Amino acid sequence: MPLEKITHVAGRGVFVPGDDIDTDRIIPARFMKCVTFDGLGQYLFYDVRFDKSGKTLGHPLDDPRHKGAGILLSGRNFGCGSSREHAPQALLKFGIRGLIAESFAEIFAGNCTTLGLPCVQLTAAEIKRIAAAMEKDPNAAIRIDLAAGKVTCADSAAAFRMKDGAREALLAGEWDALAQLLDGKEQVAALAARLGY
Repeated sequence: MPLEKITHVAGRGVFVPGDDIDTDRIIPARFMKCVTFDGLGQYLFYDVRFDKSGKTLGHPLDDPRHKGAGILLSGRNFGCGSSREHAPQALLKFGIRGLIAESFAEIFAGNCTTLGLPCVQLTAAEIKRIAAAMEKDPNAAIRIDLAAGKVTCADSAAAFRMKDGAREALLAGEWDALAQLLDGKEQVAALAARLGY
């Protein structure tokens, strides 16, 4: 089954400010008792979105102006902490299709790439400019153009930084190693049959 070539992602954005936002804040560990990742989106940022009774605390994800946003912006070292895959899965299941931050934890970014979820880096000033454009117009479209290597929003554009291997895998539709193995199962079986052990 050929994978989708991800040349760009676009949508409205939501700014979740802060540095060192770890995977336990993205998806608290107590919600990781699932057999599949389905339903994890409802627990995204749960402990900073809701009080003990489940009442919203006014988190940016719950701001009606950003409902349905597909691009999440944040600060430095996003996705640090444990390397659990549940964090990018929760973002994806919530509807996030692209991430922009000053920097990402390496394992987190790798886990995102295997889900087809681009993680691109901009400077703090560039993120602040996009956040200001979103504040002015919550419907402003953000486009992460992987082919061109830039992010555009309103009337601004900025070149992003991203690991070359991740960018190339997304552009070529080779971002899911398991899918590649399944596509090549006949070749894997033939090679296994030739091995002497």
